[in-house]
Amino acid sequence: MAGPASRRTGSSNAGRCILFTLIAIIVLLGLIVLITWLVIRPKKLVYTIESGKASGFELHKNHLNASFHFCLKAYNPNRRVALYYDSIQAFVFYDDQRIAFQTLEPFFQPRHNATRLEFKTMGQSVALPNSVAKDLRLEKASGDIELEIRLKARIRFKVGVWKSSHYNLKVFCSNVEIHPNSTRTFKQKECDVDT
Repeated sequence: MAGPASRRTGSSNAGRCILFTLIAIIVLLGLIVLITWLVIRPKKLVYTIESGKASGFELHKNHLNASFHFCLKAYNPNRRVALYYDSIQAFVFYDDQRIAFQTLEPFFQPRHNATRLEFKTMGQSVALPNSVAKDLRLEKASGDIELEIRLKARIRFKVGVWKSSHYNLKVFCSNVEIHPNSTRTFKQKECDVDT
């Protein structure tokens, strides 16, 4: 008949065995993730506003009406990773005030690909605080209006047949200058990306 000491030895051996098994599984999973990352070598996505203009730009009693047209280049430099853009929204901001919004069509972006998205956002009777409306009037009179374009998307990555779960993608394009009263050339702006 086994005594209390042998029962303790048996349970501590079982505990050690479980602990070593868990550590081995964690190390194995870590190695799988590391090897996958080294094989895929994901590169950062690149977004650039290539063109932009405003039309129908009117500011009456602190209410803005305008249409904004932009072309965004989305560049996927990855040779093994494709992307699904399941939803994407574009916003135009002036001085942290949202002045226009548009929902864009979902799309699939292949590996090592540049996709151009042309979109039109409209601001209709957008109420602005007095100080913001004043600054916007001054900038319009000078011929240069500085905007921020923001994009929010729900994306999935595709590697071979494997598809990831959804990730939130945020793109910030600051200091985008448009020239409503001028024929001056638009300067491309590279955007910041947060995934």
